[in-house]
Amino acid sequence: MSNQPGGPTAAQPDRPQPVDPAGDRPSTDSAASNGQPAAAPGALVLALLAAGWLAAMLWSTREAINSTTAGVTAVSLSAFALPGVISAALVAGAAVGLAAGELVTRRRTGVTLRFGAAVAAGLLVGLAAALAIDLTYAGNTTTRTIAGTTAAAAIIGGALAGARSGAVVGAVASSTLGTLLFVVAFSVARDPLFNLFGAGDSQQSLVTAAAWVSRTESLLAGLIAGALAFGYLSWARRRAGGAGPRWPGYLVAGAGPGLLLLLAEVIIRVGGRSLLDLAAALSDADAVAQTSLGTSRVDNGIWVLFVGALTALIAFGRTLGPAPDNESSVVTADEPASADKTDSADKTRSADKTGGTDKTDSADEAGSADKTGSADETESVVR
Repeated sequence: MSNQPGGPTAAQPDRPQPVDPAGDRPSTDSAASNGQPAAAPGALVLALLAAGWLAAMLWSTREAINSTTAGVTAVSLSAFALPGVISAALVAGAAVGLAAGELVTRRRTGVTLRFGAAVAAGLLVGLAAALAIDLTYAGNTTTRTIAGTTAAAAIIGGALAGARSGAVVGAVASSTLGTLLFVVAFSVARDPLFNLFGAGDSQQSLVTAAAWVSRTESLLAGLIAGALAFGYLSWARRRAGGAGPRWPGYLVAGAGPGLLLLLAEVIIRVGGRSLLDLAAALSDADAVAQTSLGTSRVDNGIWVLFVGALTALIAFGRTLGPAPDNESSVVTADEPASADKTDSADKTRSADKTGGTDKTDSADEAGSADKTGSADETESVVR
Protein backbone atom coordinates (compact mmCIF):
# COMPACT_ATOMS: atom_id res chain seq x y z
CA MET A 1 0.00 0.00 0.00
CA SER A 2 1.22 3.51 -0.80
CA ASN A 3 1.88 6.08 1.81
CA GLN A 4 -0.92 8.41 0.78
CA PRO A 5 -1.74 11.35 3.00
CA GLY A 6 -4.37 10.31 5.48
CA GLY A 7 -3.89 6.62 4.76
CA PRO A 8 -3.29 3.99 7.42
CA THR A 9 0.36 3.65 6.46
CA ALA A 10 1.08 7.34 6.16
CA ALA A 11 4.02 8.56 8.17
CA GLN A 12 2.84 10.28 11.29
CA PRO A 13 4.63 13.43 12.44
CA ASP A 14 6.97 13.04 15.39
CA ARG A 15 5.43 14.25 18.60
CA PRO A 16 7.74 16.08 21.01
CA GLN A 17 8.48 14.05 24.11
CA PRO A 18 8.22 15.78 27.51
CA VAL A 19 11.64 16.77 28.73
CA ASP A 20 12.54 17.37 32.34
CA PRO A 21 13.83 20.94 32.64
CA ALA A 22 16.35 19.78 35.24
CA GLY A 23 18.23 17.70 32.66
CA ASP A 24 19.11 14.16 33.63
CA ARG A 25 17.56 14.48 37.08
CA PRO A 26 14.36 12.44 37.40
CA SER A 27 11.20 14.48 37.66
CA THR A 28 9.12 14.72 40.82
CA ASP A 29 6.37 12.51 39.47
CA SER A 30 8.74 9.72 38.49
CA ALA A 31 10.55 9.93 41.82
CA ALA A 32 7.27 9.75 43.71
CA SER A 33 5.83 6.97 41.56
CA ASN A 34 8.79 4.59 41.57
CA GLY A 35 8.13 3.61 45.21
CA GLN A 36 11.60 4.62 46.47
CA PRO A 37 11.59 6.46 49.82
CA ALA A 38 13.40 9.75 50.19
CA ALA A 39 17.06 9.48 51.14
CA ALA A 40 18.47 10.82 54.40
CA PRO A 41 20.51 13.98 53.72
CA GLY A 42 23.58 14.67 55.82
CA ALA A 43 23.73 11.12 57.19
CA LEU A 44 27.52 11.13 57.48
CA VAL A 45 27.62 14.42 59.37
CA LEU A 46 24.87 13.19 61.69
CA ALA A 47 26.83 10.00 62.36
CA LEU A 48 29.95 11.97 63.27
CA LEU A 49 28.00 14.25 65.61
CA ALA A 50 26.29 11.33 67.35
CA ALA A 51 29.56 9.44 67.73
CA GLY A 52 31.18 12.56 69.17
CA TRP A 53 28.32 12.95 71.63
CA LEU A 54 28.74 9.33 72.76
CA ALA A 55 32.47 9.89 73.25
CA ALA A 56 31.76 13.02 75.31
CA MET A 57 29.28 11.16 77.53
CA LEU A 58 31.73 8.30 78.10
CA TRP A 59 34.46 10.76 79.02
CA SER A 60 32.24 12.71 81.44
CA THR A 61 31.05 9.48 83.06
CA ARG A 62 34.64 8.32 83.57
CA GLU A 63 35.57 11.64 85.10
CA ALA A 64 32.55 11.49 87.42
CA ILE A 65 33.36 7.95 88.55
CA ASN A 66 37.03 8.75 89.16
CA SER A 67 36.18 11.89 91.10
CA THR A 68 36.78 11.98 94.82
CA THR A 69 33.67 13.87 95.89
CA ALA A 70 33.05 13.27 99.55
CA GLY A 71 30.07 11.13 100.44
CA VAL A 72 29.45 9.88 96.90
CA THR A 73 30.50 6.39 95.86
CA ALA A 74 31.43 5.17 92.41
CA VAL A 75 28.35 2.94 92.31
CA SER A 76 25.95 5.82 92.92
CA LEU A 77 27.69 8.02 90.35
CA SER A 78 27.64 5.20 87.79
CA ALA A 79 23.91 4.72 88.30
CA PHE A 80 23.30 8.44 87.88
CA ALA A 81 25.40 8.60 84.68
CA LEU A 82 24.08 5.40 83.10
CA PRO A 83 20.94 6.93 81.44
CA GLY A 84 22.99 9.55 79.60
CA VAL A 85 25.42 6.96 78.27
CA ILE A 86 22.67 4.58 77.13
CA SER A 87 20.73 7.33 75.35
CA ALA A 88 23.89 8.51 73.59
CA ALA A 89 24.78 4.95 72.54
CA LEU A 90 21.28 4.37 71.17
CA VAL A 91 21.42 7.54 69.06
CA ALA A 92 25.00 6.86 67.92
CA GLY A 93 24.11 3.33 66.81
CA ALA A 94 21.11 4.64 64.88
CA ALA A 95 23.04 7.48 63.22
CA VAL A 96 26.05 5.39 62.22
CA GLY A 97 23.77 2.58 61.06
CA LEU A 98 21.82 5.08 58.96
CA ALA A 99 25.00 6.34 57.31
CA ALA A 100 26.10 2.78 56.54
CA GLY A 101 22.70 1.86 55.13
CA GLU A 102 22.59 4.95 52.91
CA LEU A 103 26.09 4.21 51.63
CA VAL A 104 25.23 0.61 50.76
CA THR A 105 21.92 1.39 49.07
CA ARG A 106 23.62 3.87 46.75
CA ARG A 107 25.41 0.94 45.12
CA ARG A 108 22.84 -1.84 45.47
CA THR A 109 19.19 -1.65 46.45
CA GLY A 110 17.65 -4.07 48.90
CA VAL A 111 15.97 -3.91 52.28
CA THR A 112 17.87 -6.92 53.63
CA LEU A 113 21.22 -5.49 52.57
CA ARG A 114 20.39 -2.15 54.16
CA PHE A 115 19.31 -3.77 57.41
CA GLY A 116 22.44 -5.92 57.56
CA ALA A 117 24.72 -2.94 57.00
CA ALA A 118 22.92 -0.91 59.68
CA VAL A 119 23.12 -3.71 62.25
CA ALA A 120 26.81 -4.27 61.47
CA ALA A 121 27.52 -0.55 61.93
CA GLY A 122 25.65 -0.52 65.24
CA LEU A 123 27.62 -3.57 66.35
CA LEU A 124 30.90 -1.84 65.56
CA VAL A 125 29.84 1.24 67.54
CA GLY A 126 28.82 -0.92 70.49
CA LEU A 127 32.05 -2.92 70.48
CA ALA A 128 34.14 0.25 70.23
CA ALA A 129 32.28 1.85 73.14
CA ALA A 130 32.55 -1.28 75.29
CA LEU A 131 36.26 -1.56 74.55
CA ALA A 132 36.80 2.07 75.47
CA ILE A 133 34.96 1.57 78.76
CA ASP A 134 36.97 -1.54 79.65
CA LEU A 135 40.27 0.16 78.87
CA THR A 136 39.63 3.49 80.58
CA TYR A 137 37.29 2.66 83.48
CA ALA A 138 38.17 0.78 86.64
CA GLY A 139 37.86 -2.96 86.12
CA ASN A 140 34.94 -4.08 88.29
CA THR A 141 31.35 -5.30 88.05
CA THR A 142 30.04 -1.78 87.56
CA THR A 143 32.30 -1.22 84.58
CA ARG A 144 31.25 -4.48 82.93
CA THR A 145 27.58 -3.59 83.41
CA ILE A 146 28.02 -0.20 81.77
CA ALA A 147 30.03 -1.68 78.90
CA GLY A 148 27.53 -4.46 78.16
CA THR A 149 24.49 -2.21 78.37
CA THR A 150 26.13 0.42 76.15
CA ALA A 151 26.99 -2.17 73.50
CA ALA A 152 23.42 -3.53 73.55
CA ALA A 153 21.98 -0.03 73.14
CA ALA A 154 24.21 0.71 70.14
CA ILE A 155 23.24 -2.56 68.43
CA ILE A 156 19.55 -1.88 68.96
CA GLY A 157 20.00 1.61 67.54
CA GLY A 158 21.68 0.15 64.46
CA ALA A 159 18.81 -2.29 63.99
CA LEU A 160 16.32 0.58 64.13
CA ALA A 161 18.33 2.41 61.46
CA GLY A 162 17.73 -0.47 59.05
CA ALA A 163 14.20 0.76 58.38
CA ARG A 164 13.29 1.39 54.75
CA SER A 165 12.54 5.11 55.13
CA GLY A 166 15.94 6.66 55.66
CA ALA A 167 14.58 10.20 55.87
CA VAL A 168 12.34 9.33 58.82
CA VAL A 169 15.20 7.54 60.61
CA GLY A 170 17.46 10.54 60.03
CA ALA A 171 14.78 12.87 61.41
CA VAL A 172 14.39 10.72 64.53
CA ALA A 173 18.15 10.50 65.12
CA SER A 174 18.80 14.21 64.57
CA SER A 175 15.87 15.36 66.69
CA THR A 176 16.81 12.96 69.51
CA LEU A 177 20.38 14.22 69.46
CA GLY A 178 19.12 17.80 69.62
CA THR A 179 16.83 16.88 72.52
CA LEU A 180 19.73 15.35 74.48
CA LEU A 181 21.82 18.45 73.90
CA PHE A 182 18.95 20.63 75.11
CA VAL A 183 18.53 18.57 78.29
CA VAL A 184 22.20 19.07 79.15
CA ALA A 185 22.01 22.79 78.39
CA PHE A 186 18.81 23.12 80.42
CA SER A 187 20.70 22.24 83.60
CA VAL A 188 21.94 25.83 83.69
CA ALA A 189 18.37 27.10 84.04
CA ARG A 190 17.21 24.61 86.69
CA ASP A 191 18.25 26.63 89.74
CA PRO A 192 16.61 29.90 88.57
CA LEU A 193 13.45 27.97 87.69
CA PHE A 194 13.38 26.35 91.13
CA ASN A 195 13.30 29.80 92.68
CA LEU A 196 10.74 30.96 90.14
CA PHE A 197 8.37 28.08 91.00
CA GLY A 198 8.51 28.87 94.71
CA ALA A 199 11.09 26.43 96.09
CA GLY A 200 11.58 27.19 99.77
CA ASP A 201 12.76 25.53 102.93
CA SER A 202 9.89 23.06 103.20
CA GLN A 203 9.98 19.63 101.59
CA GLN A 204 6.61 20.15 99.91
CA SER A 205 7.71 23.34 98.17
CA LEU A 206 10.83 21.60 96.85
CA VAL A 207 8.81 18.68 95.49
CA THR A 208 6.28 21.00 93.83
CA ALA A 209 8.99 23.17 92.30
CA ALA A 210 10.85 20.11 91.03
CA ALA A 211 7.67 18.81 89.37
CA TRP A 212 7.09 22.10 87.57
CA VAL A 213 10.74 22.31 86.47
CA SER A 214 10.53 18.79 85.08
CA ARG A 215 7.31 19.56 83.19
CA THR A 216 8.80 22.72 81.73
CA GLU A 217 11.88 20.85 80.58
CA SER A 218 9.80 18.06 79.01
CA LEU A 219 7.50 20.52 77.23
CA LEU A 220 10.38 22.48 75.75
CA ALA A 221 12.20 19.29 74.81
CA GLY A 222 9.10 18.03 73.00
CA LEU A 223 8.73 21.29 71.08
CA ILE A 224 12.38 21.17 70.04
CA ALA A 225 12.11 17.51 69.04
CA GLY A 226 9.06 18.13 66.85
CA ALA A 227 10.57 21.23 65.23
CA LEU A 228 13.85 19.44 64.45
CA ALA A 229 12.03 16.43 63.01
CA PHE A 230 9.89 18.64 60.77
CA GLY A 231 12.91 20.65 59.66
CA TYR A 232 14.89 17.55 58.74
CA LEU A 233 12.03 16.00 56.75
CA SER A 234 11.44 19.31 54.95
CA TRP A 235 15.11 19.35 54.03
CA ALA A 236 14.88 15.76 52.76
CA ARG A 237 11.79 16.66 50.70
CA ARG A 238 13.57 19.58 49.05
CA ARG A 239 16.59 17.41 48.29
CA ALA A 240 14.31 14.81 46.70
CA GLY A 241 12.62 17.36 44.46
CA GLY A 242 9.35 17.44 46.36
CA ALA A 243 8.95 13.69 46.93
CA GLY A 244 8.93 12.80 50.60
CA PRO A 245 7.00 11.07 53.37
CA ARG A 246 3.39 11.96 54.02
CA TRP A 247 1.83 12.88 57.36
CA PRO A 248 2.41 9.44 59.01
CA GLY A 249 6.14 9.93 58.44
CA TYR A 250 6.06 13.31 60.16
CA LEU A 251 4.04 11.83 63.02
CA VAL A 252 6.57 9.03 63.56
CA ALA A 253 9.52 11.41 63.25
CA GLY A 254 8.07 13.79 65.82
CA ALA A 255 7.26 10.99 68.24
CA GLY A 256 10.60 9.24 67.60
CA PRO A 257 12.69 11.06 70.24
CA GLY A 258 10.17 10.21 72.94
CA LEU A 259 10.07 6.60 71.78
CA LEU A 260 13.88 6.38 71.88
CA LEU A 261 13.94 7.85 75.39
CA LEU A 262 11.41 5.26 76.55
CA LEU A 263 13.36 2.50 74.80
CA ALA A 264 16.52 3.69 76.54
CA GLU A 265 14.71 3.43 79.87
CA VAL A 266 13.75 -0.17 79.06
CA ILE A 267 17.39 -0.98 78.24
CA ILE A 268 18.52 0.67 81.46
CA ARG A 269 16.09 -1.29 83.61
CA VAL A 270 16.89 -4.59 81.91
CA GLY A 271 20.62 -4.39 81.21
CA GLY A 272 21.54 -2.10 84.12
CA ARG A 273 19.28 -3.69 86.72
CA SER A 274 22.21 -4.94 88.81
CA LEU A 275 23.81 -1.49 88.91
CA LEU A 276 20.53 0.22 89.85
CA ASP A 277 19.93 -2.32 92.62
CA LEU A 278 23.42 -1.74 94.02
CA ALA A 279 22.87 2.02 94.03
CA ALA A 280 19.44 1.69 95.68
CA ALA A 281 20.86 -0.59 98.38
CA LEU A 282 23.33 2.01 99.61
CA SER A 283 20.75 3.86 101.69
CA ASP A 284 17.08 4.71 101.89
CA ALA A 285 17.77 8.10 100.36
CA ASP A 286 19.51 6.46 97.37
CA ALA A 287 16.58 4.08 96.92
CA VAL A 288 14.13 6.98 96.87
CA ALA A 289 16.37 8.92 94.50
CA GLN A 290 16.65 6.02 92.02
CA THR A 291 12.89 5.48 92.06
CA SER A 292 12.19 9.18 91.60
CA LEU A 293 14.69 9.49 88.76
CA GLY A 294 13.26 6.47 86.96
CA THR A 295 9.74 7.85 87.19
CA SER A 296 10.91 11.26 86.02
CA ARG A 297 12.63 9.73 82.96
CA VAL A 298 9.47 7.86 81.99
CA ASP A 299 7.33 10.97 82.35
CA ASN A 300 9.84 12.97 80.33
CA GLY A 301 9.77 10.40 77.53
CA ILE A 302 5.97 10.43 77.39
CA TRP A 303 5.86 14.24 77.27
CA VAL A 304 8.46 14.38 74.51
CA LEU A 305 6.61 11.69 72.57
CA PHE A 306 3.23 13.42 72.46
CA VAL A 307 4.41 17.02 72.28
CA GLY A 308 6.95 16.19 69.57
CA ALA A 309 4.40 14.27 67.50
CA LEU A 310 1.83 17.07 67.70
CA THR A 311 4.42 19.74 66.91
CA ALA A 312 5.69 17.95 63.80
CA LEU A 313 2.17 17.14 62.61
CA ILE A 314 0.88 20.69 63.08
CA ALA A 315 3.94 22.13 61.33
CA PHE A 316 3.37 19.76 58.40
CA GLY A 317 -0.31 20.66 58.24
CA ARG A 318 0.50 24.36 57.92
CA THR A 319 2.45 23.63 54.74
CA LEU A 320 -0.56 22.09 52.98
CA GLY A 321 -2.51 24.23 50.54
CA PRO A 322 -6.30 24.42 50.20
CA ALA A 323 -8.03 21.45 48.62
CA PRO A 324 -9.23 21.98 45.02
CA ASP A 325 -12.94 22.72 44.56
CA ASN A 326 -14.36 19.81 42.54
CA GLU A 327 -17.66 21.52 41.73
CA SER A 328 -16.01 24.59 40.27
CA SER A 329 -13.68 22.42 38.20
CA VAL A 330 -16.62 20.47 36.83
CA VAL A 331 -18.50 23.65 35.96
CA THR A 332 -15.41 25.10 34.34
CA ALA A 333 -14.93 21.93 32.30
CA ASP A 334 -18.58 21.93 31.18
CA GLU A 335 -18.64 25.56 30.10
CA PRO A 336 -16.40 25.13 26.99
CA ALA A 337 -18.48 22.16 25.85
CA SER A 338 -21.71 24.17 26.22
CA ALA A 339 -20.15 27.06 24.35
CA ASP A 340 -19.05 24.73 21.54
CA LYS A 341 -22.54 23.28 21.28
CA THR A 342 -24.06 26.77 21.14
CA ASP A 343 -21.62 27.88 18.43
CA SER A 344 -22.36 24.74 16.40
CA ALA A 345 -26.12 25.32 16.66
CA ASP A 346 -25.73 28.94 15.61
CA LYS A 347 -23.60 27.94 12.65
CA THR A 348 -26.19 25.31 11.61
CA ARG A 349 -29.03 27.81 11.81
CA SER A 350 -27.04 30.36 9.79
CA ALA A 351 -26.25 27.74 7.18
CA ASP A 352 -29.91 26.72 6.98
CA LYS A 353 -31.03 30.31 6.62
CA THR A 354 -28.41 30.97 3.96
CA GLY A 355 -29.40 27.85 2.06
CA GLY A 356 -33.09 28.76 2.24
CA THR A 357 -32.39 32.26 0.99
CA ASP A 358 -30.34 30.95 -1.91
CA LYS A 359 -33.11 28.53 -2.89
CA THR A 360 -35.72 31.31 -2.77
CA ASP A 361 -33.60 33.57 -4.94
CA SER A 362 -33.08 30.78 -7.44
CA ALA A 363 -36.83 30.06 -7.56
CA ASP A 364 -37.64 33.74 -8.07
CA GLU A 365 -35.12 34.02 -10.87
CA ALA A 366 -36.53 30.90 -12.57
CA GLY A 367 -40.14 32.21 -12.27
CA SER A 368 -39.18 35.58 -13.67
CA ALA A 369 -37.43 33.88 -16.60
CA ASP A 370 -40.47 31.71 -17.32
CA LYS A 371 -42.81 34.68 -17.24
CA THR A 372 -40.57 36.67 -19.59
CA GLY A 373 -40.38 33.79 -22.06
CA SER A 374 -44.16 33.29 -22.08
CA ALA A 375 -44.74 36.99 -22.69
CA ASP A 376 -42.34 36.97 -25.65
CA GLU A 377 -44.04 33.95 -27.22
CA THR A 378 -47.54 35.54 -26.86
CA GLU A 379 -46.34 38.73 -28.47
CA SER A 380 -44.91 36.77 -31.41
CA VAL A 381 -48.18 34.92 -32.01
CA VAL A 382 -50.19 38.13 -31.97
CA ARG A 383 -47.90 39.63 -34.49
